[in-house]
Amino acid sequence: MAERMGFFTDTSICIGCKACEVACKEWNQLPDDGFVFEATSYDNTGALGASTWRHVAFIEQQPVWTADGTTGDGDGDGGEKPFQIGPDGRWLMSSDVCKHCTNAGCLDVCPTGALFRTEFGTVVVQSDICNGCGYCVPACPFGVIARREDDGRAWKCTMCYDRLRGGLEPACAKACPTDSIQFGPLDELRERAAARVAELHALGRTEARLYGESPDDGVGGMGAFFLLLDEPEVYGLPPDPVVPTRNLPAMWRWAGAAALTMAGAVALSFLGSSDRLLGRGGPR
Repeated sequence: MAERMGFFTDTSICIGCKACEVACKEWNQLPDDGFVFEATSYDNTGALGASTWRHVAFIEQQPVWTADGTTGDGDGDGGEKPFQIGPDGRWLMSSDVCKHCTNAGCLDVCPTGALFRTEFGTVVVQSDICNGCGYCVPACPFGVIARREDDGRAWKCTMCYDRLRGGLEPACAKACPTDSIQFGPLDELRERAAARVAELHALGRTEARLYGESPDDGVGGMGAFFLLLDEPEVYGLPPDPVVPTRNLPAMWRWAGAAALTMAGAVALSFLGSSDRLLGRGGPR
C-alpha cells in the first residue's frame, strides 16, 4: 500500500486564473459544460459535476460599515468583525474538488464495485463498471459526484490516478501558478497547512481556518482539504459534513439483533403450538 496522498488547497493565494480547471479538463478529456454564462460572477462552470472535476468559485463580498468606522462581516449577529479588506470589498476565490473522504459514502453504497479505494487512498469511479444506478449521488455530503445525461454513468475527480501511477502529480496541482493547490503525502500536507494558518494569524489574518483536515470530522477526514478565509458556508461547503452511511455498521448490528429476537420469538411460538397440538399443554 502506497502512502496516502492528497490535496491541500490554500484559498488565500488563489488568484482565480482557472488554470486548474483547464488542466483538469484537458488531461481527463472532459466535455464542456454548455458555456452557460453565470451572470453573478466570472464563474463559467457553476459547480462541481460529472464534467467539471475542479471548480473555481468567485465569491464577491461587499463591506458593511460599522459604527466605529470599520468594515464588518455583515453576518447580522451584532458582533461585526473587521475584514482585512479595503472599502470596496473583496473577492474570495477557491478551487473546489472531490474530497476523497476517509469514510466515503459513495464507496459504501456502490452495488457494482465501480467505486474503489486506490493504493494512494483516493476514491475512483471505474466508468466501465458503473451501471448508472445513481446510489452514489445522494451518498456524497458535498454534492460532488454526478451522472452525465448522455449515458447516465457517474463521474468525479480521480486525483489523476493514471498520473499518480506514473509518478506524476495531478494536472491541476501541476498547472497552478501560485501553489494554491498543493499535492503530496496527506500527513505532510496537514503539517504544512497548520504552519500556514499560524503564519496568517501572526500577520493578523485571524479569520484563516482549516476545513476538512481533521480525522475526527463527520467523514473521517478529507483527502482534499482547504484553508479558508471565511465560514465554510460562504464557499458553498457544508459546515459539519457527515457521511450518510456513518451509522451503517450500528444499524446492521441492531437489525441483526432484531432479526435474532424475532427468530427466537417465532421459535418459541412454534414450540408452544406444537405442545398444544400434542396435548402437552398441561391441565386445562
